Amino acid sequence: MKKAVTMQDISCVGKCSLTVALPVMSAMGIETAVIPTAVLSTHTMFKGVTFHDLTAEIIPIMEHWKREGFHFDAVYTGYLGSFEQLDCAEILFRDFGQDCVKIVDPCMADNGKLYTGFTMEFAQAMTRLCGKADIICPNMTEASFLLDTPYKEKYNEEYVRDVLKKLTVLGCRKAVLTGVSFEEGQVGAYAYDRENDTYFCYFTEEEKEHFHGTGDIWASTLCGALVNGKSFEEACEIACDYVRECIHVTIQEEGHNLYGVNFEQAIPYLLMRMGQ
Repeated sequence: MKKAVTMQDISCVGKCSLTVALPVMSAMGIETAVIPTAVLSTHTMFKGVTFHDLTAEIIPIMEHWKREGFHFDAVYTGYLGSFEQLDCAEILFRDFGQDCVKIVDPCMADNGKLYTGFTMEFAQAMTRLCGKADIICPNMTEASFLLDTPYKEKYNEEYVRDVLKKLTVLGCRKAVLTGVSFEEGQVGAYAYDRENDTYFCYFTEEEKEHFHGTGDIWASTLCGALVNGKSFEEACEIACDYVRECIHVTIQEEGHNLYGVNFEQAIPYLLMRMGQ
């Protein structure tokens, strides 16, 4: 059985980070180990969130794993909330990232702004972790902070290709920009493979509503598809299509909530796409 480990926080209510990664990758037939970096009462769309930092537990967890001789087919990091957690993620890659795919989703910004509590110094520190990954999958905002360039709401294909090449200069083999759109009603992913000097893009019809946590679904699906032997291009397509299906299923429900998509109801679609 294939095995993966993902390091990110967990919200008791709200569909993002580990609340998404664990069930999605498990449904894809992958034994998924977790390193929770913090536990929150809800994700941060809500007010009055309780928060308990678990950074002090991360190194002891990994030391125990080393004694047990655990190994993984993928190491995937999501939201990391501090410089110390970035350091822990580098240790995770060093100790458990040999002979497996290493993925960084540099969750720290959206809509032209850094998330609350993050700084440009943190974004620059994130570039070091990205340089140790095989694949990184930022959105357009995160890419602008990683490269310390102005954020653009409007852009063309030439600009996106230039951003992707610059992202791979950080050290990763492949970079994927998520949430890319060149025309109204179409959204998708644009990728660059530095080793082959090739580009790849895939777009789907954009749904009328946006939801918190869909980037985490995208990255988790990408990881799961790659571990299951799909090509990079196939994995990107499946991730884009599954996110769209999750949103589509959600907005069909009368009075649907706004704090996350009904990804659970779309899992049969995901398994069909995976041939399971």
